[in-house]
Amino acid sequence: MPPTKPVAVYRLLAYLLTSLLLLQTLEQELLVVNYELNQARITARYCVNKARPQLKCNGKCHLAKQLRQAEDDSNKAPAGSTRLKFELVPAPARFVLAAPRCWPSTPARYAAPAAPRYADAPARGVFRPPLA
Repeated sequence: MPPTKPVAVYRLLAYLLTSLLLLQTLEQELLVVNYELNQARITARYCVNKARPQLKCNGKCHLAKQLRQAEDDSNKAPAGSTRLKFELVPAPARFVLAAPRCWPSTPARYAAPAAPRYADAPARGVFRPPLA
C-alpha cells in the first residue's frame, strides 16, 4: 500500500532538506572530488603554471583557490545578520505537578521479571576458562 499523499510530501521534503544540509556540510569534499574527476580540464583551463610542467601543479593552484574561497564564504557572516540577544523572562505562572495515578493491575497479566545477570554469576553453556 503506497503512503498517503501528505506523508509522501513530508518524506520528499525531509529528503530534500537532508540533501541540502549534506551538500552544505560536504562542500570542500565535493570540490576535491570535482577536481579529481575533471583534473585534465581544470589543468587545461585554469592552471597558471602551464609553461613550467616541472612543477607538476596540474591545477592544484586552482583547487587551493576554490578551497580558500569556500572556507572564507563559510566563515563570513551574512551581510544583514545581527547578533541575537537572549533574555531570561520569568514564567507567568508556576505549574504544580499532580500526584501520579496508580492504576490497578492484575498480577496474572504480567510475567515475573527476569533475574538480572551479572559478570560474577556462573557462566552457562560451553565456555570454559583457560587453565593457569
